[in-house]
Amino acid sequence: MNDLSETIERLMDGMEALERRVSALELSRHAPPQPTAATPQIAATKAAASALHAEAGVFSILGKAMLAVAGAYLLRAVAESSALPRVPVVVLAILYAFFWLIPATRARTWLPSVAWAGTSAIILLPMLWELTLRFAFLPARATAGVLAAFVIAASALAWKRHFAEIAWVAEGAASLAAVALALAVHDLTAFLAALLVMAAVGEIAAARHRTLRVRPLVAAAADFLIFALIWIYSSPAASRAEYPAIGAGPLVALAPLLLLIYAGSASTQTLLLGRRISFFETAQTLAAFLLSVWGLLAFWSGPGARVLGLLCIVAAAAGYAVAFAGFAHSSTQRNFHVYATGSAALLLAGCWLYLPPLWLPLALTLLAIAATVAGVAAGRRTLEFHAFTFLLAAAFFSGLLLWALHALAGRFPASPAWIVYLVAAAAMFGYAAISRVAGDGWPLRLLRLLHAGLALSAAAALLVWGLVTVTVGAVPAPEHLAVLRTLAGCALTVLLAWTGSRQQRRELLWLAWTSLACMAGKLLFEDLRHGHLGFTAASIFIYAVTLLVVPRLVGLKPRPTKHA
Repeated sequence: MNDLSETIERLMDGMEALERRVSALELSRHAPPQPTAATPQIAATKAAASALHAEAGVFSILGKAMLAVAGAYLLRAVAESSALPRVPVVVLAILYAFFWLIPATRARTWLPSVAWAGTSAIILLPMLWELTLRFAFLPARATAGVLAAFVIAASALAWKRHFAEIAWVAEGAASLAAVALALAVHDLTAFLAALLVMAAVGEIAAARHRTLRVRPLVAAAADFLIFALIWIYSSPAASRAEYPAIGAGPLVALAPLLLLIYAGSASTQTLLLGRRISFFETAQTLAAFLLSVWGLLAFWSGPGARVLGLLCIVAAAAGYAVAFAGFAHSSTQRNFHVYATGSAALLLAGCWLYLPPLWLPLALTLLAIAATVAGVAAGRRTLEFHAFTFLLAAAFFSGLLLWALHALAGRFPASPAWIVYLVAAAAMFGYAAISRVAGDGWPLRLLRLLHAGLALSAAAALLVWGLVTVTVGAVPAPEHLAVLRTLAGCALTVLLAWTGSRQQRRELLWLAWTSLACMAGKLLFEDLRHGHLGFTAASIFIYAVTLLVVPRLVGLKPRPTKHA
């Protein structure tokens, strides 16, 4: 019996050991492999093999690219040997350069894609340079057409894969080549047309959600050629003898075509696709607009200016409608500000181009009053800033700014025209309306300060002119004029300090201190310079009293408000 029990115990121990081994095997099957001492060595070996494979891939791509370039030189040698007709060889060479775009679009990674696209550009562009300049085989228009076709082909082939990389190479190289060839052959219009095609291709790609960061390069090349075109052909004919004659039609139309491309692209992306306008689109549209205005004024200054002015006014009305109806309450406030600011600029340019000089300040004054009323009623700071812009332009074109400068410093002016009174009254109305707007943010403070500064300048000039006219006549002596200017300036400074303190108007207090500093400079450069002791003493006395009174007035407590 003892032997039997010992046998059973050994069997039980063996079963338990067997169960432990089976459990350990099952756990080892599902558990992750534990690192061993040989694992880092294996990982390092794999990394080295991967790096070696990558280097081998790079050298393989470079070798194949060099073979492609060698084939291009072989075609060039055949063309120079005259063994075959030159036209088929040239066509074959161009197609050979285009052919290497195909492996660029079929590559799995970006590196071979860029390499094959670069190979295609390296083959094509020097060949076009030689065929156009050295051999004079291709005319400028044909070369420009090949460049445009190269960009179109690259974009079409790479539409689904590696579009951005191939477009960078194709459009970047082609745009730079177009500028260089245009300056070399002195034919700007042909290559400018090619750049317009490239710009259109890039904007279409951007609208189709294709990342294309080469757009600024193409736009800059087009802007440069249009600038050069207007600059060269607006100069005297004797200074551009090496450039071919161009009709007025292409000179006038090329810049508006560029504007149409970029303005249409920006409108499509913001209005139809609901995207936020980018800084590039804003800046490029503005640049194209300025070039269009310059070109029209240079080559079609008579009726062209009025036509452009009318178009600007219509575009401004449409822009304001889009800004306030489409973007006023949307989350893309950048679109609202860009459209509204662009509309204000278009309206100013349209009025300047379309209206005669006598009607221009009146129209701008009415626009300023209307924008002020609408902005205050609707609570729109944008319209209020536009109102000040229109008012400042009216002050400039009416002569109010120049007349006020002469009234306050320098030679005394003659009696002001009626439009000066009207603009001055509009400036005072503008400040009165803005000062009643509730709020204390920095945009409103800045707006109040600008309106107050313009209104104060107009009021000071009118006050000086009135004092001089009533006391000493239309042609005052310098010492009389100096003391009257000091009296008017100090009186307005005291009024600003008192009103600013009682009404809690910070902008008036800032202007009071600024006026006090300006009066000190006036004493130094005007009153003391004349050397008349009696009048100089009077000016110093008036300024000293003002210097004592203004700090006391600034410290006054505000007037208590009456509650109903």
